[in-house]
Amino acid sequence: MNPIRKGILAFQRLIPNKFIRFLFVGGLNTAFGVGVYCLAIFIGLPYFIATLVSNVLGVLFNFVTTGNIVFENGNPRLIFRFVLCYVGVYLVNTGIVKLFILIGMNDYWAGILATIPTAVFSFFALKTFVYRTPKQTKS
Repeated sequence: MNPIRKGILAFQRLIPNKFIRFLFVGGLNTAFGVGVYCLAIFIGLPYFIATLVSNVLGVLFNFVTTGNIVFENGNPRLIFRFVLCYVGVYLVNTGIVKLFILIGMNDYWAGILATIPTAVFSFFALKTFVYRTPKQTKS
């Protein structure tokens, strides 16, 4: 077994609750996404393009980390549902960023603070639409 897989299994044993794992992994994913967003703003992109770029790159990064570490499902066939889910996450995130900008925040703080409600929305959307477990049928 490779060291990365061993680390993932140890983390899953240490933190068995998926939502708590999601928060930890979400911190890593958020740092990645916010870093990309801030870099995009820094190089002069408008907030809506910066949000798009950070979400596209973040989706790919998040698919690997969230699927394998949080939901214990690295099935590559789920990428289509995952991407569809993140289209919704993108729309929610961009709307929240726009709202924060309208109330006077700068582009940096609007993007950073939008991650909190966006993360909560993301967990429940992923759990419900991507990594849902099939209902048990009575035999």
